[in-house]
Amino acid sequence: METPLVSIVIVCMNRMDNLYPCLEGLRAHTGVPYECFVVAYRFSPENLAKAQADFPWVRWVVSDEVRGFAENNNLALRQARGRYCFPLNDDTEIREDVIGALVRDLERLPEDAAIVSPRLLNADGSLQLCGRPPYPARYYVLQQWHLHREPIDDTVGKTPVFDEVFRTSNITGAAFLIKTELFRELGWFDETYFFTPEDIALSTLARKRGFGVYVDRAATLTHKWRTTATRISPAIRPAAVRGSLIFFSGGSRLKYFLLALPVWLAESTKRAKAAFRLRRDPSEANRIAWETFRNITRNIFTRRTPKQIFQQYYHG
Repeated sequence: METPLVSIVIVCMNRMDNLYPCLEGLRAHTGVPYECFVVAYRFSPENLAKAQADFPWVRWVVSDEVRGFAENNNLALRQARGRYCFPLNDDTEIREDVIGALVRDLERLPEDAAIVSPRLLNADGSLQLCGRPPYPARYYVLQQWHLHREPIDDTVGKTPVFDEVFRTSNITGAAFLIKTELFRELGWFDETYFFTPEDIALSTLARKRGFGVYVDRAATLTHKWRTTATRISPAIRPAAVRGSLIFFSGGSRLKYFLLALPVWLAESTKRAKAAFRLRRDPSEANRIAWETFRNITRNIFTRRTPKQIFQQYYHG
């Protein structure tokens, strides 16, 4: 069996409409030796059997217990044989050899380079994200009040290291290439968090250990995240907010409280607005929005883990 250069890991939550275009794009446009894991998260038996038959070259990892982004990815990452790992969201489409381009980048970058990510495009072709600048705790709080917006292009005004490759600070979990040995040393994804901010936590840890994070502006893929929102946001969002507060407080109870209070006020305001909209229009979308903000405000000051919060509200 040929030793893969890259281990691709995709987590899919029973979304065949996402998975099939993602795998078809990988197969058509990946020009380096690779192995591909798909973590089949809570798949129906029918969907699992069909997907396994349609994509026999994929290594399938069945995940039927309630797990988050980090846990599901780590199930497959621990089996990786490649020199590099490429975690990839299932709601992405590859239309060029983006993985080969990122491999060539890491082979040209300094030895302390750990991660390189591509430029992400929205489904309409507009820019979604190209690198990520530092994201301190105060930005997180301000963003909940709509007083801060993360820049979508961290390469503006910078000098490239070479070609279209730039140094950046953080990655997005949608797609990135990382050295496998280093990923293993860093402990893979931190399972403390359930949905976010595993990606920022990983790149922050890498930088603290003295490793570099980069983005290649010329390597692109499409990330359809705005089109794949689901009805389980009342379970996802409170877990995500709790996870973010845990990360940004850095283990300090005082800092947690100082961050959590303005976030709770912001989410309470959103909850009140959502309740008003629900009274005027008792639609399914408005009900989901109200439940989401209600669950967030109820769990900001809890001691429960993000996973425990998700388990309480997830009814899938």
